[in-house]
Amino acid sequence: MTAIRTLSLTGSPTERGRAHGLAHGVDIRRYTEERMALVAAGTWTDGIAVSREAILDLATQMLPAHQSYSPDLYAEMVAIGDAAGLTPAEMIVVGGFTDFVDAVRGSFGAAPVEDTCTAFIVPDGRADGAGFYGQTWDMHDSATEHIVMLDVSGDDDPRALVFSTVGCVGQIGMNDAGIAIGINNLTATGNVGVTWPFVVRKALQQRNIEDATACVVDADLSGAHNYLLFDSEGNGVSIEAMPDALGVEMLEEAPVVHTNHCRRPLTQAEEAPRPPVLQASSQARLARALDLLGGATFTVDDLMSLTRDPEAICQVAAPPYHIESCGAAIMRPKTGELWAVAGRPDLNEYERFTLG
Repeated sequence: MTAIRTLSLTGSPTERGRAHGLAHGVDIRRYTEERMALVAAGTWTDGIAVSREAILDLATQMLPAHQSYSPDLYAEMVAIGDAAGLTPAEMIVVGGFTDFVDAVRGSFGAAPVEDTCTAFIVPDGRADGAGFYGQTWDMHDSATEHIVMLDVSGDDDPRALVFSTVGCVGQIGMNDAGIAIGINNLTATGNVGVTWPFVVRKALQQRNIEDATACVVDADLSGAHNYLLFDSEGNGVSIEAMPDALGVEMLEEAPVVHTNHCRRPLTQAEEAPRPPVLQASSQARLARALDLLGGATFTVDDLMSLTRDPEAICQVAAPPYHIESCGAAIMRPKTGELWAVAGRPDLNEYERFTLG
């Protein structure tokens, strides 16, 4: 059983970052080395090895885009690194890993090797008037031990509960203005730009879904992700965000489900080829989730069961990719409740957090 450690972050961006880095410096350094090694060995880029010097040079090129997109989150990231004894470039790798490997593909001609997360929005009308956003968090199987729940309160920002990993500003979360946001990975040939955790955290600094959506649409992205947003008024949107194309699906009466392949013509045109076994996994998880969400109404227990589904959705690490459902989160913006699990959902229990 894996319990979720929590970390409260308050005050200015530098104060939040310093507290984060001091609390988990040893683990952040270890996690950084794990992810540097994965890039260097080509584990996520079809065997294209990259030197440490080249990795850090590319990450350094990406720093101005992050600073321009969100000066306060950039200050927070730098402060995490300072307190943990790491450079800003190393923080780009540990925090924005999956977008960073997209940028590696763009610079070194590598092919994608990734297949991470199954996400869904259940509308209010299918959940007793208070809908849900939920997803598995699938990643290289060594990532589980680095999960942390951040409770973030900025000077002027809404309070937010943020499912993340140590050294990363945020991955999945919900704020007390009723905005929830999550992601799943897409594949693209990336470029020098902003990595997805900055987009997630900036969206959680907003007080309405329109402004949160603009954080995705207006970002100069380095890589490809699908972003899903859902608010306490029942509004929802799924955005396939590639570096140079967007595909948008609005929530209506039926649940929205997304896995790791593009479903919109504009984004499909930019999507990088994927290994057939990973494409098949994404399609199987999409079909299975749609089938499980075909009923009339759903409770949080039903959705927890979905994330534990052994047929397709709950991924178990196996060679050569070692991708696993390392955790999951379910959020209910109307009630301010968040349930999260660290480790495979089928082997661990969800914990309840609240913004109430």
